Amino acid sequence: MLTRKQHELLIFIQQRLEDSGISPSFEEMKEALDLKSKSGVHRLISALEERGFIRRLPNRARALEVIRQPDDVTGTARAKSAPAKPDNVVEFKRLAPQPGVSSDVIEIPLHGRIAAGVPIEALEDSRMLPVPAALLGSGEYYALEVSGDSMIEAGIFDGDYALVRRTDTARDGEIIVALVRGEEATLKYLRRVNGMVRLDPANASYEAQTYDPSEVQVQGRLAGLLRRYH
Repeated sequence: MLTRKQHELLIFIQQRLEDSGISPSFEEMKEALDLKSKSGVHRLISALEERGFIRRLPNRARALEVIRQPDDVTGTARAKSAPAKPDNVVEFKRLAPQPGVSSDVIEIPLHGRIAAGVPIEALEDSRMLPVPAALLGSGEYYALEVSGDSMIEAGIFDGDYALVRRTDTARDGEIIVALVRGEEATLKYLRRVNGMVRLDPANASYEAQTYDPSEVQVQGRLAGLLRRYH
């Protein structure tokens, strides 16, 4: 069963594919569903993809493929006039793949700046960052702009965009986004030593930061980087 918004988005994407052969942009989907931000569209797209109703295809811009849809919707005209199912139940059938429609760029939320040195507050905002789909796997992602130089020996520089897979668990040696004391976020290597959590930099000029486990919350694992060249 899908939520009403998920159902509406699925039908909107299918209609656009039938009309033009090109999937709608995130901005078009946001306006069609009367959503406040593109992050809401991203969550709906991720939910539909996880449930096997759509998939993102690489190598072309703005591409979504609908692989399942309501049984009572087989074309644009029927989609617009299809009656509502009782109790909001939607039945689905498998569709044949649609060749020639694909995308290599998706948008993920950009949540401000994160320190690669002394922890600073990670600011929340509603911006979205276009990211090559090849850099991301399954799961939910967000981006943070790196501030500082304490991770330069790991190839992470000031101004880079850290692509983060959202999770609350991590293994020793992984680079994580750590929320410290519920207030400040930092990008560091995770180490557990003698019952304590140590956040290690990748720059000999900086010292490791050690905390009680109750003071550190894992908010994601580093999955990739984007860098701008001026």
